[in-house]
Order: sequence, then structure tokens, then C-alpha cells
Amino acid sequence: MSVYDEVEIEDMIWNEDLEAYTYQCPCGDLFQITLEELRLGEEIAHCPSCSLVIRVVYNPADFQSSTGETGNGTCVVAAA
Repeated sequence: MSVYDEVEIEDMIWNEDLEAYTYQCPCGDLFQITLEELRLGEEIAHCPSCSLVIRVVYNPADFQSSTGETGNGTCVVAAA
């Protein structure tokens, strides 16, 4: 899969309404990746308006719950 760019999770913005991390797409919409996708180890964020995708650079361990299960827990991202 060809990606448009690689973006650090720290450069993305948490969007409460979408319940996803977002990043501005050149088409004017937002690349999006949810906490659940991050917890599952997904690293590709999609733009819902065009065919572009980005690779999200992050540490998957930062998004695991304390019990190791996925779900609606609180996520804490460590500063680099």
C-alpha cells in the first residue's frame, strides 16, 4: 500500500466528536484513526473524502489498557 505521508501520533489532534485522532488531508478533510484501531495495532489512517492514506507512527504499547484488553478505557500517550 502506498502512503501519502508518515505522521507522528504527537502531531495529530484528538477529535472528541469523531472519537479519533485526526490530521489535515490536502483535500480539505481529515485523516482519521480511532483509539480502537490504535489498540489493535493499526497504523493506517484514512481520509473519508479521498483515496489518500497516511502511516501513523506510534508505540502500540502506549494504547494498551492496563489489563491488556481492548475497550473504552482511558488512553495516555507518553511524550517523546
